[in-house]
Amino acid sequence: MQLFLISGLSGSGKSVALKALEDSGYYCVDNLPAALLPALMENLRQTGNIRIAVSIDVRSGDSVKQLPHYIAQLKQQDIDVHLLFLDAQTDTLVKRFSETRRRHPLRNALPPAQTNKGLTLPECVQLEREMLAEISNIGHRIDTSELGVSTLCAWIKDFKGVDRAHITLLFQSFGFKNGIPIDADFVFDVRCLPNPYYDPVLRPLTGRDVAVIDFLDLNQNVQNMCEDIRNFVEKWLPCFIADNRSYLTVALGCTGGQHRSVYLVEKLARCFKLQQQVLLRHRELGNTD
Repeated sequence: MQLFLISGLSGSGKSVALKALEDSGYYCVDNLPAALLPALMENLRQTGNIRIAVSIDVRSGDSVKQLPHYIAQLKQQDIDVHLLFLDAQTDTLVKRFSETRRRHPLRNALPPAQTNKGLTLPECVQLEREMLAEISNIGHRIDTSELGVSTLCAWIKDFKGVDRAHITLLFQSFGFKNGIPIDADFVFDVRCLPNPYYDPVLRPLTGRDVAVIDFLDLNQNVQNMCEDIRNFVEKWLPCFIADNRSYLTVALGCTGGQHRSVYLVEKLARCFKLQQQVLLRHRELGNTD
C-alpha cells in the first residue's frame, strides 16, 4: 500500500494537492482525525485500495501531534508512507483568507477561553505553525506563497513520481523581489552576476532561451559561481544521504527569477542528473522540468 499524507497550514493549498492526487487515481480522504488513520488504513487494506491520500491538519485537534507516531506504526506494517507539508508566508495566508472571507479553523476550534481573547488572523496562523511544528520537518515541504494552482498540481505530480528509495535533489530558481522560498535547505544569491535584463533583446527571454544561455556562458564569473555551488552540494550531499533525508532543496535567487537563477538551476540539474535523482522548479516561471 502507498499512503500520501497531506498536511500544512490552513490556506496553503492542501485541498488543491489532494485533488491533484485524486485525479491521479488515489483514494482520497479530507480532514481525517489523526487518531483514525490506523483504522482507516486497515479498513482500506481489506477492501483492496492500495493508493491512498489523506489530509490531516490542526482540525484534528491535539491528536495531530501523534501523527509521527502513527506514521512510524504504519511503516512497520510495510505501508509506503510519505508526508507532504504545505507552507506559505504569513502575509500570503492572511491575504488568502481575507479574499475568500473564510474563518481560520482555529477561530472555530479553540476553547472559548482562548477564542474570547480575540485572536487576530496572523495570531491564528502563528499558533497553527506552533501546533504543527513537530510534523513540519518530517516530510517534504513546499512553499506555496508564489504558486498558482496549476503549478502546485504539477509539483505534486513530480513529488508523486520520484523513487523514494533514493534522495532527490531539488533545484529551484526564484526572484528575491518575491521573497525567499521557505522550503529551501540551501539558498544561493546570484544577483552579483551580469544581468541579461539590462539588454533590451534579452529582457523578455528567460534563462532557458539560447540567447540568454550564450550570454551567460561567456562570462567567467557565472561559470565560477556555478562550479562553486556544484562543489558545495557535492561535498555535503553524502551527509544528507547518511541522515536518511529524502529531499534536499537547493534554491538559487536573482532579482526577478527569470534569467540568471534559471540558467544556473538548469545547468546544475544537468550536472547532477548523471548521478542523482533530480527535480527542477522555476518558481517565477510557473513551470517544472
